[in-house]
Amino acid sequence: MANYTAADIKALRERTGAGMLDVKKALDEADGNAEKALEIIRVKGLKGVSKREGRSASDGLVAAHVADDAAGQTGVLIELNSETDFVAKNTTFVALAEKVLAAAVAAGTDDVEAVLASQVDGRSVADLITESAATLGEKLVLRRVARVTAPVVSVYLHKVNKDLPPQVGVLVGTDAAGAAAGKDVAMHIAAFSPTYLSREDVPAETVADERRIAEETARNEGKPDAAITKIAEGRLNGFFKENVLVDQAFAKDPKTTVGKVVAATGGAVTAFARFRVGA
Repeated sequence: MANYTAADIKALRERTGAGMLDVKKALDEADGNAEKALEIIRVKGLKGVSKREGRSASDGLVAAHVADDAAGQTGVLIELNSETDFVAKNTTFVALAEKVLAAAVAAGTDDVEAVLASQVDGRSVADLITESAATLGEKLVLRRVARVTAPVVSVYLHKVNKDLPPQVGVLVGTDAAGAAAGKDVAMHIAAFSPTYLSREDVPAETVADERRIAEETARNEGKPDAAITKIAEGRLNGFFKENVLVDQAFAKDPKTTVGKVVAATGGAVTAFARFRVGA
């Protein structure tokens, strides 16, 4: 019988995220040698990578980095997915996310394929993720990358579960004056998930569709023809208040709007990005 203890099993599980049975089998095959067992788990994991391609990776974490540059600051936000929260909180997965984030920062792009092709530790990010997937025994995916450049970039990372890494991440770009409200706005965005910064950012076809739907709904409700246009505009404004950041009721004081809170600083929000794992 191989010479290993329950503590050895626990330690290897924490390193790999593998199931107890897989760890015990690897330790048996390695005659209790933890490093050899780790290699066995990785080799078997690589063989199973293609089998995992069709599986869903909807758990994971978000990670962010903000640094000074010629334009002021640039923030980078990534979403790295796993299949389960067990792997999402594994130290190997968290360390992988930090390497992928650093690569995304260095790559200078929000294009996922370009980040995957970039180099880290002498190999591509894609290969690094594949190797980690083999070790952890789950499908891992770099789902999204966002970049926000502004005079000041504020970041907010939110844990939906205290035992897991952050799963909601927000970057907010402001001018220098608007930075006074940057953190509060980032927390608001995390909670209320706006789609657009301002009404001008809403595509014209989206506005047209919302107006048409509002008019058809009013007609189906039997509203007078003379009132339909006014009713539709009111409902369109409701759409803006729900989806446009500066028109949303401010989380900390619903009697005012995000736009008015920022305007009170004498500044402006120039850009934002929000990721929620799996959403």
